[in-house]
Amino acid sequence: METPVVLDRRYRLTERIGEGGMAEVYRGIDLRLGREVAVKVLRPQYAGDQKFLERFLQEARAMASFSHPNIVNVYDVGREGRRYYIVMEYVPGTDLRRFLQQRGQLPVREALEIARQIAAGVGAAHRKGIVHRDIKPGNVLITPTGEAKVADFGIARAMTATHHLTEPGVVWGTTAYLSPEQIRGEAATPASDVYAIGVVLFEMLAGRPPFQGEDHVAIALQHLNESPPRLSQLNPRVPPSVERLVERMLSKDPAQRFATADDVASVIFHLLHASTDATAAVPALSSTPVAPPTPSDTPPAASPPPSTFMRRRSRHTPGQVAGAGPSAARSRKQRGRPVAAARPATISPGIDWVGIVLGMLALLALLGLIPLYALVYQRIAGSVGSVIHPVVFLMLSALL
Repeated sequence: METPVVLDRRYRLTERIGEGGMAEVYRGIDLRLGREVAVKVLRPQYAGDQKFLERFLQEARAMASFSHPNIVNVYDVGREGRRYYIVMEYVPGTDLRRFLQQRGQLPVREALEIARQIAAGVGAAHRKGIVHRDIKPGNVLITPTGEAKVADFGIARAMTATHHLTEPGVVWGTTAYLSPEQIRGEAATPASDVYAIGVVLFEMLAGRPPFQGEDHVAIALQHLNESPPRLSQLNPRVPPSVERLVERMLSKDPAQRFATADDVASVIFHLLHASTDATAAVPALSSTPVAPPTPSDTPPAASPPPSTFMRRRSRHTPGQVAGAGPSAARSRKQRGRPVAAARPATISPGIDWVGIVLGMLALLALLGLIPLYALVYQRIAGSVGSVIHPVVFLMLSALL
């Protein structure tokens, strides 16, 4: 392009930054909004295929209806003369294909993080009912800050709706990433995208795709009939859990894979947060991601974490605290009550000298009354002229 071209008096194309079998990609400026954009212009041979153009425009409009940070967002779709084009977000950086050619095998955590972002973007499209159908390193852009963005949604669907896989002159270049069901000519599903993401993750970890051959047919037959090589043999740094993750994503049967890319993103997220060391073994893969523990289930830092059984028991047994015996439960139950004042220490009993003295005084007083009683008795007995028994006399005195 010798001179700048302006499409629809709005998009000025400044330089060509890429090309493929279907289109050429230009860097441009949106003159109306003053922002940098990427414009993908279809090759002239597709302008006369009305069925393809209808599907292409339909898919492009569907992608323009939503945005996601891990998708190359579509801004506009249009036509000028025989030129059909898509206006997209301009992403500085390079595509994953060139990135891998420069780097080779990636560290485990870096590969997982890129795969997680790819799965997150594709999962957002799955929730909208959109299947990519052509996920490959060339359709993933890597920004200078490490963000991954998936491009070319909808174009593969338009192609598969109007062309056969083996049509002469159609350069697909994606057989290495096609799922077995797509190779058999069956409809692509979100599980088909999961397979392609698994192939990309395998390549990032191993430095090569799982299946290689002399031509597309040889590679396609391997996808249909052969198991991929073990990742740990190609890269000993790959932990067993990551190896099992990739094996599940590359299952021949779509029902044995993850249902959507969102499931893949969730599992990879948990794998990444299970270890802080890029080469550490990641815990075994679980088909159902485990949610982080809630604060109520989190044991105190000073005590060892209680088992699941103990946590459940603590919810149903009054006064029982996980990780503690009955005495600890009682002591914890008493927390918050007023504490009684400490009692003084009890003194062991000794000799009661006060009691002894008082007893002796009482005895002396009693003995001192005997002569008085005797005198009174004699006078009374003499006056009445009879003898009163001393005991009766004492009882009468007590009553008086």
